[in-house]
Amino acid sequence: MKKSFAFALTPVIILLLGSFVWGFYGHQKINRLAVYTLPDELLGFYKQNIVYITENAVNPDRRRYAVEGEAPRHYIDLDVYPLDVQEDLKTLSWSQAVEKYTEDTLMAYGIVPWQVVRMKYQLTEAFAKKDIRNILRLSADAGHYIADAHVPLHTTENYNGQMTDQYGIHGFWESRLPELFSDEYSFWLGRADYIENIHSSIWKAVGESHAALDSVLYFEKELTQKLPQDKKFTITERNGQTIRNYSKEFSEKYHRMLNDQVERRMRGSVKMVGDFWFTCWVDAGQPDLLNTSPYQSTEEDKNEEAELRKAWLQRILNVRREADD
Repeated sequence: MKKSFAFALTPVIILLLGSFVWGFYGHQKINRLAVYTLPDELLGFYKQNIVYITENAVNPDRRRYAVEGEAPRHYIDLDVYPLDVQEDLKTLSWSQAVEKYTEDTLMAYGIVPWQVVRMKYQLTEAFAKKDIRNILRLSADAGHYIADAHVPLHTTENYNGQMTDQYGIHGFWESRLPELFSDEYSFWLGRADYIENIHSSIWKAVGESHAALDSVLYFEKELTQKLPQDKKFTITERNGQTIRNYSKEFSEKYHRMLNDQVERRMRGSVKMVGDFWFTCWVDAGQPDLLNTSPYQSTEEDKNEEAELRKAWLQRILNVRREADD
């Protein structure tokens, strides 16, 4: 996998381990909030399954280390392509893009917009069949990829600041800031809307994310130059680990400099996730799901979750071993 998101570590100090792609906290919050944008005909179904939708929002991250080809579904490195190619890619279906630029190239630099489009057809089909397990599984997964597309650092080869001496900015922007400040954000977004063109909408989200990238990198660099290192980081305990994290002072200053950027991208994620679910349901003929029972995880579900957790924990252990070597 191209992006492993390894961090600079010491044996006992872990810099934002596991905090990327909105972090588990962010993805779960986005999926949960999206439920409340749905109309009454869907709200009851999603609300009675809200624990599943919330907890399984993180499964695509866990699959990174268990499923070949999973990682490119989370990002697209727009800046590796010339501007004319970037514009061209926005107009192409997956088959057209593969024919013109090859699948190897596309997979090397990320495919998140096409992954979202692919999931549109999959979720619509699940709704049409009233396949409750797949509706929930695909809804949770789609919410994850849509949220990833709203993250500026998911649109660049410099995804963790490794090219600009800003290593760790990925987890800082996507995990540390939402965990500190998202309770202050306004998530009153109204009801979900029908998306006329999923392809255009997801590419628009990616474009907006990429346009915000300069601010993400520039303001962190500017603030780092102004504050001494002992003001930038703090040592905390998290999940039984000693972690070197960005300090509250540095985080607050950076958050203000971004001028509500994280809130805007998070709100955009919630709104599009709800719109996406609603659109798939409408295109499936608006099946009646009001009388369905809350979904109960099967043994297959539990075994799959156990395997994903095992792969995730193994990755953490590997990162720590790399740090010790």
